[in-house]
Amino acid sequence: MRTPSDPRVTDRMRRVARRDTPPELALRANLVGVRTRYRVDYALIAERRLRADLVFVRERIAVFVDGCFWHGCPKHVSRPRRNGGWWREKIAANAARDRSTTRLLRRNGWSVIRVWAHEAPERAAGRVRRTLLRRRTLLEM
Repeated sequence: MRTPSDPRVTDRMRRVARRDTPPELALRANLVGVRTRYRVDYALIAERRLRADLVFVRERIAVFVDGCFWHGCPKHVSRPRRNGGWWREKIAANAARDRSTTRLLRRNGWSVIRVWAHEAPERAAGRVRRTLLRRRTLLEM
């Protein structure tokens, strides 16, 4: 991927938080009481530089909280005018990497949950809880 032509874009991208974003914190607040430990910003496959926002290691569940702008949310699509071509390419590459990551993890026995930043945290936490219950049931068999 080429670099943006405007150094301000590079600077802005560098300042974006990699962890503890408001949607992540809201999801984690709604997971209080799940009675299992999870890791935050956890490396899953070191050689792929692959990190998930929340990881339930024992149950093999990876949760990604995807920002609407950065990951190309179809509901909140935004088309920047400045450096438009570069942004289209960047966001398309992010979405392609997300799909590839999901396939790779699922092939390796992981459950993958993708949460959009705009999704209600209570609803996303419910999906995580249901997946935890299913995975625990499988582990106990």
